[in-house]
Amino acid sequence: MKVAVFNTKQYDRRFLSAANAEHGHELIFYEAHLEPNTASLASGCPAVCLFVNDHASAKTLETLAAGGTQLIALRCTGYNNVDLEAAASLGMQVVRVTDYSPYSVAEHAVGLVMMLNRRLYKAYNRVRDDNFSLNGLMGFDLHGKTVGVIGTGKIGQCFAQIMKGFGCQLLGYDVQPNPACLELGMRYADLSNVLAIADVVSLHCPLLPSTYHLINATTIQQMKPGVMVINTSRGGLVDTRAVIEGIKSGQIGFLGIDVYEEEAELFFEDLSDTVIQDDVFQLLQSFSNVVITAHQAFFTQEAVGTIAETTLNSITEFEQGRSLTNAIALPARIPANA
Repeated sequence: MKVAVFNTKQYDRRFLSAANAEHGHELIFYEAHLEPNTASLASGCPAVCLFVNDHASAKTLETLAAGGTQLIALRCTGYNNVDLEAAASLGMQVVRVTDYSPYSVAEHAVGLVMMLNRRLYKAYNRVRDDNFSLNGLMGFDLHGKTVGVIGTGKIGQCFAQIMKGFGCQLLGYDVQPNPACLELGMRYADLSNVLAIADVVSLHCPLLPSTYHLINATTIQQMKPGVMVINTSRGGLVDTRAVIEGIKSGQIGFLGIDVYEEEAELFFEDLSDTVIQDDVFQLLQSFSNVVITAHQAFFTQEAVGTIAETTLNSITEFEQGRSLTNAIALPARIPANA
């Protein structure tokens, strides 16, 4: 099957091409993001493959459908960038990668915790400059601290398991408690209680209308003063401007993020020779108690390999008319004459 693959880097091509050896699809790679102005590139392709910062809006989907596209294959877990109602009305099907490596993201989140707590970024740069002073590098024992896990699915569970190993107390918030987390000794509470008690708050929930700006001016004031906030999930979970005010006031003592709500124009690109126009991001970078990584939490050999294999398997299922294992449930289609 002919597949237009958008927003690709060298590593995407390498892993997708390797996985495609078993499937034999015709993969056409584009560096461009999928958006209304680039959707016509997929003309004649029954399937398109996209990533987290591609924009499958109604207008984009209409152009794709006019060109013969019937399947939207996301090589990621989140699908907030796809207009599902428009996809349903156009008769399109949408698949995603429901499970790749929860360990990759969970381990990265723990890395951010350690980086911030022990000021490893400062220590590394100091030693390179032959500065061996310990001033300003003091951290705290994680042992005995309370860690709030917001979203206790597979990634949240893995994160909780690691933090349990440090001797942390686990406090969870989720619409559905995870039995595996309960076995770890996690206590569940409502969001305000978790925020009030936790020394570390780590976000592991999807971006939905109900979770958009979950961390905002109000919820930040509910947090324990000096709290550490970690986000390796979706940028839109955090109101960046509110977080900046929380950092300036001291309410937030540490911030570690691998995602940013306006990251689409920044992440996955080399902008080292340009002037970044996002003043909010530049201000965020200026704080000494903030660590930002560029959406790399998923980026392990195991995870990227599984993403490629799962995506191509979904495309093959579609080509063969089989049930789509990783289909996203779409809204019911309304007849045109209704």
